[in-house]
Parts: sequence; structure tokens; C-alpha cells
Amino acid sequence: MSDITKKLSNRVTRLNRTRAGIHGTQERPRLSVTISNSHISAQIINDDTHTTLVSASTLGKKSAGTMTDRATVIGEEIAKLAKAKKINKVVYDRGNKKYHGRVKALAEAARKNGLEF
Repeated sequence: MSDITKKLSNRVTRLNRTRAGIHGTQERPRLSVTISNSHISAQIINDDTHTTLVSASTLGKKSAGTMTDRATVIGEEIAKLAKAKKINKVVYDRGNKKYHGRVKALAEAARKNGLEF
């Protein structure tokens, strides 16, 4: 097995493991985080009705700083938008990413601004 195949296999395994017990409901929707090489996106999703309740992204914004700084800004923004929609508790979905660096910065910023997970 080549190194690339092993990396992809580990990513799929990690994704399946993290998503197995995560399901967003009306009372506790899912906070899904997507991080690419150049942008960060976060959505709060109700999986029962398959609707996105709140979303925030760096796409189309002029944001300075490192990607970790951008993740912190998106975490703060998603928490403020959620509070406006009266959403206080969420289930954190990190996808296939490790809880480290940018994913952790976004989560801590959202917690600091009032989201519980």
C-alpha cells in the first residue's frame, strides 16, 4: 500500500468513526466544519429536516492573518449567528480532520462566544 493510499484510507476511516455517532436534531443541531487549503467554512445543520440553519465562511471575504486566525474569526461569527437564531447547544462535527490546529481554534472561539458542545 502506497503512502497516498494509506493517507486516504486513514482519512475515510476517521470520517466514518466521527460521523457514526453524530446526528443533528432540532434541539441540538450539528456544527459541521470544512477546511480547505485556502478557506474555512462552518454550518449549523438540522439533519432531521436536512436544512442549514446558519453558515459562515471566509469565501469572498478579505481576511488577513494566518488560517488559524481566520478559523477563530469564523468560530466567533458562527456563534454570534447561532445566538441570533436562539441556538445554544450543538454537536461538533470535525469531519475527517483531527481536533488540532484550525479545527480546535474554531471550536474554542465558538465556545468562548456562547455555543455549548
